[in-house]
Amino acid sequence: MTERSLDVSPGPDARSVRTDAGQVLRVPRGWVLVPPGDAALTRRVKKAGAAWTVKERRGRRTMSLGVWADGAVVASIRDDLATERADPAYARKLDAGRKRREAEQQRYEEDFRGAVSAFLGFAPEHAELGRALAAAVTSHTVPVGAGTVARTKRIPLERRAEAATIAWLRHRTTGYDDMHIPRVRGLRREVRALLAERSRELLHRYRVGEPVDPARCPLRAALEKPASRSGRKRGARGRGRGTTGGGGSRTDRPAGPRRG
Repeated sequence: MTERSLDVSPGPDARSVRTDAGQVLRVPRGWVLVPPGDAALTRRVKKAGAAWTVKERRGRRTMSLGVWADGAVVASIRDDLATERADPAYARKLDAGRKRREAEQQRYEEDFRGAVSAFLGFAPEHAELGRALAAAVTSHTVPVGAGTVARTKRIPLERRAEAATIAWLRHRTTGYDDMHIPRVRGLRREVRALLAERSRELLHRYRVGEPVDPARCPLRAALEKPASRSGRKRGARGRGRGTTGGGGSRTDRPAGPRRG
């Protein structure tokens, strides 16, 4: 087993692991656990030879607990990395990478805000409100690590913008966060589908330019209301069945064109 790399889960004690087949293996003598957190070290250790990657399922998420590998190999790679990182060129490379990612993130935020605005399509009478709503949805959903539908690359930008907007409206303009929904298969999805349709009906009023009293405007009230803690928690748990990254479920995905 020490000649090949494996994906394993924690074993019954600190120096054991369990294979996918349920077999308990002892960690070889001389191997050490490389904790998660240093991507470069982990990547090089796994590339250098046999390594056991320890993962654990926690709820709907799979967490990395580190990589077991030969201690001498790990020590050698750590020394090499320390030398590289002491070189001023390494710091310049990191800085350039950070600036590139920041620029990419800024461009994505602008593109996403534009896509949300296009989806909203508010009439001129409500254009200012539309811009504010697009900015709010964008700031909530596009940060790196937000775990929302806005961060996925599996669907086009326009569909991400629609799903994120509907999800934002669900949490901010409906009672969804305070609902007690029985754990019945498919029921939460049905509730989300119903609320998504209500959100689309609400948006339609602003698209056709229907007069709305600012004092009773549900969108203005939502923009002024702080985000609920329960909404953020549910979004974080949402990765899994019937959801896309917590920022919009499959039921929030774009529907066909609205008639009328």
